[in-house]
Formats: sequence, C-alpha cells, structure tokens
Amino acid sequence: MIYLSHFEFPDREQEYTFTMGQKRTCYDTCYPFLVLSQHSLRMLDFEPVTILYGGNGSGKTTALNVIAEKLGLERDTLYNRSNFFEDYTRMCSFETVGTIPKGSRIITSDDVFDFMLDLRSINEGIDRRREELFEEYQEAKYSRFQMHSLADYEQLKKVNAARRNTQSKFVRNSLQDNVREHSNGESAFLYFSDKITENGLYLLDEPENSLSPEKQQELLRFLEDSVRFFGCQFVIATHSPFLLSMKGAKIYDLDEEVADVKHWTELGNVRAYYEFFKRYENEFFKE
Repeated sequence: MIYLSHFEFPDREQEYTFTMGQKRTCYDTCYPFLVLSQHSLRMLDFEPVTILYGGNGSGKTTALNVIAEKLGLERDTLYNRSNFFEDYTRMCSFETVGTIPKGSRIITSDDVFDFMLDLRSINEGIDRRREELFEEYQEAKYSRFQMHSLADYEQLKKVNAARRNTQSKFVRNSLQDNVREHSNGESAFLYFSDKITENGLYLLDEPENSLSPEKQQELLRFLEDSVRFFGCQFVIATHSPFLLSMKGAKIYDLDEEVADVKHWTELGNVRAYYEFFKRYENEFFKE
C-alpha cells in the first residue's frame, strides 16, 4: 500500500537564498537547511517500504523529521527542532494517494527509550508496593481486629483476605504483575507492535536500537507482514543489515555524494559485515 507517493525538498538555490538572508541574524545555524542538499537529495519517491541508509550526519533522521512535520504525523517525544524548521518545511511539497490514514506516526529511538524508562519506573513502584503488602499481610493476619462501624469494612476485607490466603497469593491478588518479565528488547518490540496498526503510514528512525539480532529479524518479519497483509507503508532510517534486506524495499544511500538508489547488498555497511564474516568463515566450521 502506498499513501505517500513522493516528497520534495528545497533545492540549493532556495536554500542559498534563505540562508544568505539569515547571515545578519544572531543565529549560527540554519538547521535543517543545507543538510540534505549536501547529498543533492531533492526528491524521494516512495514504495510500500522505503529505506534511508547512511551513517551519522548523513541526514536520514532529518529527512524523517521534516516529512513527519510537513505531514503533521503523530509523535511521542520532542526532537531537534530549530527556529527554522517551519521555514524549511514550508518550502517542501508532497503528493499522496488519497489521504494519510489517521493514526499514522513517526517512531524514533527516543520514543522506545522513554517507553522502557516508563516501564522501569512502573516496576520500581510495583516493587515498593510489594514490600508494603508483605508488611500489611503480617499485620492483618495476626491482628486482633474487631469491626465497630462501616468505616472498618475495608480493613475487615483485608483481614479476611490475609487469613484465607498465603502471603504470596495475598500479594498477587492485591498487585498487578511486574512488567519486568520483559527484557529491554522485548519491551522495545512491544512498543512497535502496539503503535503499528493496520492501514497506516509509519516513519521509523533506527528501530533496530535496543534490539538483539534475533529481535531485529522478528521486527523484520513483523514489518513485512504489516505491509503484505495489513495495508501499511513504511519509511525507515536504518543501517541494520537485517532491516535493509526487507523484501521489495527501495533503498536510498545517503552516504553517496549524490544520494542514489541501491540494492541492499551494495551498501558499504552490509559489505563490511559480509567481508568480516567471509574472512572468518572457517571459524564457523571448526569441530
């Protein structure tokens, strides 16, 4: 499914005209101006899966933030937004096939990280409450409680519960399960599976962060299924070889002086992995 068909960024002449006009101001940067144009990235044509590949500083995250801002997509966390973001996005244009579905969003590594911190905070609160419940159980079970009025009703229920149940069952019945049973990778994957639903446009900024190789491959299958069966379109910034291998993905290499479309096996990052493992191939077959 394609919702966003292409996106056009300002050309060098537009950027030059704007930035020259800012030379007299107190600003020492005009970000996001002059970031994407250094790779002559003028237009992106999208497929159901489009990947922006490149190292740090190549502009792939900037491109995602600009697209998300121009389209008004949902997002959870703040981003590196300068005073010139609106000026820049005003110069951008795009074409869609129909309307962008409600609920379409950008998902960044900061979103996932904040989600995991929230889970950790919840867990810490649960742990503290668990310790309190241990003490409450002992007090309730062995107290000489007498009910004098309806104001004592809640305490009566607690005493009866303590006397009918073991300590562990009393605590379990009074407390929700601790979410810490999930590892960081599992929690990160949980975030993606919760936010990505049917029929939507999703911009993913380095979704491989916090994911093990196994979880990256699981995410790969989830994204492929979301495209094939559930009407999703993805624009992904990544240098994960697993995600770069996604079936049918159109990949823009932003590490080139002039951004170019490549097959995933031609990318420098993937070739480096291949050559490394090829060099040590015999190590994998030792008895």
